[in-house]
Amino acid sequence: MELQNLISFLLVGAIAGWIGGQIMKGSGFGLIGNIVVGIVGSVLGGWLFDFLQIETPNNFMGAIVTAVGGAIVLLWVAKMMNAKK
Repeated sequence: MELQNLISFLLVGAIAGWIGGQIMKGSGFGLIGNIVVGIVGSVLGGWLFDFLQIETPNNFMGAIVTAVGGAIVLLWVAKMMNAKK
């Protein structure tokens, strides 16, 4: 992976994690936590969007939308699991 791709990947993860946290009214996980949530969310969002046959543009904004969608689902599941404790 080239350095530029890695930086883009981390940037998308950070943005998506932060936006997902804002939408889900979370307290945030810090920069590293947001990147992790965004990266896992982007994988989850890619799978979900493919499963639901939702198409996004193949560009930076499409990646953000997909990652944010996945991050929201991931944070919602985490919130539901935490509520059961």
